[in-house]
Amino acid sequence: MKIEKYSFGMGDRFYHQGKAQLQAIVMAKEAGIDIAPVWNKSNREHQIVGTEPQSLRDEADAAVAALGWRDPYYVDADHITLATVDPFIDCSDFFTLDVGDDIGERAADEDLAAFVEKHARFIGTLDIPGAGSFEVSAKTLEAYAATYLKAVQTAGRVYRHIAARRGNDFVPEVSMDETMNPQTPLEMFFILAMIADEGIPAQTIAPKFTGRFNKGVDYVGDVAQFEKEFNDDLAAIALAIEEFGLPGNLKMSIHSGSDKFSIYGPIAKALKRSGAGIHVKTAGTTWLEEIIGLAEGGGEGLNIAKEVYAKALAKIDALSEPYATVIDIDRSKLPSAGEVNGWTSEQYADALRHVQSNPAYNLHLRQLLHVGFKVAAQMGDRYYDALKTYEEDVARNVTTNLWERHIQPLFLD
Repeated sequence: MKIEKYSFGMGDRFYHQGKAQLQAIVMAKEAGIDIAPVWNKSNREHQIVGTEPQSLRDEADAAVAALGWRDPYYVDADHITLATVDPFIDCSDFFTLDVGDDIGERAADEDLAAFVEKHARFIGTLDIPGAGSFEVSAKTLEAYAATYLKAVQTAGRVYRHIAARRGNDFVPEVSMDETMNPQTPLEMFFILAMIADEGIPAQTIAPKFTGRFNKGVDYVGDVAQFEKEFNDDLAAIALAIEEFGLPGNLKMSIHSGSDKFSIYGPIAKALKRSGAGIHVKTAGTTWLEEIIGLAEGGGEGLNIAKEVYAKALAKIDALSEPYATVIDIDRSKLPSAGEVNGWTSEQYADALRHVQSNPAYNLHLRQLLHVGFKVAAQMGDRYYDALKTYEEDVARNVTTNLWERHIQPLFLD
């Protein structure tokens, strides 16, 4: 299985927006851009909402049938480990191998020595066209292996476990973004060497970049530095494909790619210059558009939106804890539950919708609601019934968000 040049990951917490999400991909195709849709959901999200992995496959298949989509599409078992992968194997064909817990853990000494010996030919000056020249020593190789080799070995075990049941009928992604510091192009080059040595035919890799990729809001950091790192990683990937025999369609994956509007321009420019492909993974942005759609629908929809905020505010500590490294909420900027309870549909939507030019937009409220989907899950049928009642309002917002604020700036001039 070989994924297309451009692919776009779409998370859907409550499995009701598959058609609205796919509609944005259809609009891209009509505009001349071929993008493979990838529906993604993690084990943690399934557990919080109370769904099974098969539900995402069912949602994707139903959306494809409803819209008559005839091009490839994928279902991503997002951030899975050896402990969580089994329920995903039969219903997924894209697997994000999460090795974050092993980054920084030291592999066996004999494995470190073997890596250094195998790649000793790179000792000296290594030129990565487009990124620069780098000095490589045995100590360099050992240091990189000490940081990443055990993590890659873990990815290899998960990959082989999946392959034992599926053969090569899936897309492997290796996630290296959950570490403290961004990788240099030299690090990325040798991480890819480890991936090749482990026999993983990775088709996407998610690096760590400078700056903060907080959930549901724009990139926070030095955009110029991000642009440099992105281009350097493209160069490292290109050379690694040539040197290590990795799949020719290996491409970058951006986690979390949703709502990072300030870096879409540099990404688009780099893709146009290099001809490289990309996978952009979004998730919670669709859940937030559900809430906006419910609020705009008024009546019970607006009541639910207000209740979700009030309960999320009351449970802010518990809801924030699992996402502590990827949110930055200034509690002093959050409106009280009483204030929000007095809002109109327009006021609620304006505060939540990610339009930074709107003075009513509140990025702190947006982040709180991003992690507050557990509150909606606990509403059960009441929430699901509202999604059906206000389907038109919700779908319009979901499609518009992906098409206008994500796909157009990333893939269209």
